[in-house]
Amino acid sequence: MQTPTLFALLLLLVLVAYGTGFSRAIATARSRGGVRSLASLPNYYGVHTALWCGLPALVILGLWMLFDDAIIRTLVLGGIADKPETISGQNLLYAQIQNLAAGNLIGATTPQIQAAADHLVSLRQSGRWMQTTITLILAAGLGVYTLLRISPELRAREKVEKVLRIILLACACAAIFTTVGILMSVLFESLRFFQSVPVTEFLFGLHWSPQMALRSDQVGSSGAFGAVPLFTGTLMVSAIAMFVAVPVGLMSAIYLAEYAGNKVRAFAKPLIEILAGVPTVVYGFFAALTVAPFVREVAQSMGMEASSESALAAGLVMGVMIIPFVSSLSDDVINAVPQSLRDGALGLGSTKSETVRKVVIPAALPGIVGGVLLAVSRAIGETMIVVMAAGLAANLTANPLESVTTVTVQIVTLLVGDQEFDSPKTLAAFALGLMLFISTLILNFIALHVVKKYREQYD
Repeated sequence: MQTPTLFALLLLLVLVAYGTGFSRAIATARSRGGVRSLASLPNYYGVHTALWCGLPALVILGLWMLFDDAIIRTLVLGGIADKPETISGQNLLYAQIQNLAAGNLIGATTPQIQAAADHLVSLRQSGRWMQTTITLILAAGLGVYTLLRISPELRAREKVEKVLRIILLACACAAIFTTVGILMSVLFESLRFFQSVPVTEFLFGLHWSPQMALRSDQVGSSGAFGAVPLFTGTLMVSAIAMFVAVPVGLMSAIYLAEYAGNKVRAFAKPLIEILAGVPTVVYGFFAALTVAPFVREVAQSMGMEASSESALAAGLVMGVMIIPFVSSLSDDVINAVPQSLRDGALGLGSTKSETVRKVVIPAALPGIVGGVLLAVSRAIGETMIVVMAAGLAANLTANPLESVTTVTVQIVTLLVGDQEFDSPKTLAAFALGLMLFISTLILNFIALHVVKKYREQYD
């Protein structure tokens, strides 16, 4: 039996258990002289029965699906006498057995491989039937057991809420553990990189050329892993984007929240938010085909040299892309400021602009900082626009008219294609990812400090 069918049967059992528990609770209450004699509402008895019916079965099913393939693999390979000793050889052999079992392998095979494929098919079929039988029997048995325990004295609401609290805690822990897992995976690979390349060279080196030679006697075999050009390029492009996005987005949010009429707001706000739905590759085309040539022509008309791919072109288009993040979040935060603050300022004789400048904006500042932080994170993590408009050259320059690259672009470049995760060239991508993580952490710390400092004035 396939897994989707098993899920459907399990869901049907859960629904039946809920309805039966609900009905039994009502019947028990009526036999005792009224619904109020129950310790909880009848709905909680139904949910309590459904939880006992479904959750343990789902746990068993999840564990089965998690370890089923590993157990079957061990049993199949254990029946082969002359199996390879290396892990890669065993993986290749098991893949051949799987293809033969699925009917995808054409050609002559040894009797031993054919027997292993037949054994694999048999184990999978037996495993599916055992999985179905154990899951359904467990669900039905626990459902019946819970139904028999229904009584007016059973505090079903407390038990249901306790289970839901555990589920919510598990979801929160899953998010935390996922973050920790991502950090650990990046950190461990970064430590492997720093065993080959000194940290000082990576953080303070001025030349980035991670191309490793195939032979030890080849020129440039050691590579160059100075990440300063990447950091400066990222900061330059992000700074240009923020110089565009923050003023335009914040001013548009102030106008929509404080000055615009309902008709203008209903038309302008969705129109601005459409920019957030445009794919980044479209922004990249626009930057490469329109903005970059325009920037170059303007620079040449002013007597300055400009590259066909420049940080200024990428930053301008990225700033336009980020405007909806700043505008929409700032607009929502400004609208959330209590009207009493505005009324008090106007009652004291302040003008509309003074009220906005001295009351509304300071009150909404924590939320505005959060929106700007989100925009900065979006700018730092953008890749496609930089690739198409700023190029791939790791130039250490402060001139926005020259070609630069960013950290994210180099991460993508280093991990394109088949890579061996034992060379400094590939491991450098993890070190760059670690630097991005640390940078984001610092930005969050600064934002929290600003929010805490200014929020105290309006608590």
